[in-house]
Amino acid sequence: MKALSRAELARCIDHTLVGPQASRSDLARFCTEARDNGFHGVCVHGSRVEQAYALLEDTEIKVISLVGFPFGASDADVKRYETEVAIDHGAHEIEMVLNLGRLKDGDANYVLRELRDIAEAADERPVNVILETGLLTPEERDLACELALDSGVQFVCTGTGLSAAASVADVKSLRSAVGEKFGVKAAGWITDAKTAMALIEAGATRVGATDGMAVLSSLPK
Repeated sequence: MKALSRAELARCIDHTLVGPQASRSDLARFCTEARDNGFHGVCVHGSRVEQAYALLEDTEIKVISLVGFPFGASDADVKRYETEVAIDHGAHEIEMVLNLGRLKDGDANYVLRELRDIAEAADERPVNVILETGLLTPEERDLACELALDSGVQFVCTGTGLSAAASVADVKSLRSAVGEKFGVKAAGWITDAKTAMALIEAGATRVGATDGMAVLSSLPK
């Protein structure tokens, strides 16, 4: 794979603001950075969606709302409500954390129903499902991908970034499980262009970074 240009790499990056202490001024800075560098999107908690939408309204940058973050263990109806509110506030995409406990229980029907509910509530906006692959067995990971493929969502993601770094092996395993046309996002401790490019070469469609500026810093403009 040939090296991506700065602009091409930027279009693969979701600039991610997940810290609980993030303020309005932090959000304004992130949105300015996203605007100035042409990132794909800004990923924020639900309470910041409306503000992010207003800051980015005249751009093509997507506002991505987190749902069930970071543990995914809230009730399915709560996640659906989170999704509906996010869409009402202007979210272009939804990024939801899978209920790992229910998956590990073998309750595939519950997980599939939840995924379908979120896809429906997103009202045709793309939905990305965070799997936290480091906490899953290969069999559980493959089941999660199978359910995602059957649910109407568009992406699977390696993790929240809170428990482990995204790895090339994780990306390759997800790409193998979902096929070539489904979205795969890598997230977790991606702090430089070399790492991001390796993950993209392994099959990631997009990368999530809490410091997208650092990722771009080693590439020429």
